[in-house]
Amino acid sequence: MAKVLVTGGSGKLGRAVLKDLVAHGYDVLNVDQSPLPEPTCPTVRVDLTNFGEVASAILGGVDERKGPFDAVVHLAAIPAPGIAANPRTFANNVPTSYNVFEACRLAGIKNVVFASSETVLGLPFDNPPPYAPVDEEYFPRPESAYSLGKLLDETMAAQFCRWDPELRMIGLRFSNVMYPEDYKRFPDFNNDPMQRKWNLWGYIDARDGAQAVRRSIEADFKGFEAFIIANADTVMSRSNMSLLAEVFPGVEQKGHITTNGTLLSIEKAKRMLDYSPQYSWRNEV
Repeated sequence: MAKVLVTGGSGKLGRAVLKDLVAHGYDVLNVDQSPLPEPTCPTVRVDLTNFGEVASAILGGVDERKGPFDAVVHLAAIPAPGIAANPRTFANNVPTSYNVFEACRLAGIKNVVFASSETVLGLPFDNPPPYAPVDEEYFPRPESAYSLGKLLDETMAAQFCRWDPELRMIGLRFSNVMYPEDYKRFPDFNNDPMQRKWNLWGYIDARDGAQAVRRSIEADFKGFEAFIIANADTVMSRSNMSLLAEVFPGVEQKGHITTNGTLLSIEKAKRMLDYSPQYSWRNEV
């Protein structure tokens, strides 16, 4: 049974990740400041901005919560722009990621998965994307302190992997996380396409986000890779062609664009992680 430490498992995506890993036979420890609403797995309260506490947890030095750990999943962060003052968001998120990455290096953990963000693609697309569907091929375009921090997380991960050719670090650029109870709002989005144009009408079901985490843990390549993680469809009933013509008329359209298929390309995740979304809001409303 592989042993996995998850930071931020008490959060919206984290709760789904813990449930999925436990359901698939992993021995999981949650590291968070907040307790879990239900006892999915043990939780240790750790201040992730404090390197000593992070290192103690990841090196297996917490009483009754010993390692060693086979993998670390780092989800903890102030989860979006606009929640806290920009300096606070940056000062929390970037050092936290460094603390986790460095503690994993000291512990000899070669399998690290972390939450990046769709925001590095240029969200909220006040400046239109270079093309659609967007993918991982163009250089990130952070437009907020939060997004800039996520780009720095990815940059750090790439350098950690350069230092250690045996290391695998995967940054998952999650779209807007949703649970089934969130889907009742989706039909109203059709009344105004501008409500969700900020991320090209994308979303990620928390259960499919959890699948992406598990498949990243189980991946068999080395080095750093970033992946867009979204569901296979948009939040809209309107066709992509009509949405793009109305909202982004000057944006180049690349490849085959389906009627309601995601405009946040998940082709790389499908190819390298065997990621395959299983859920859609269309089956829940």
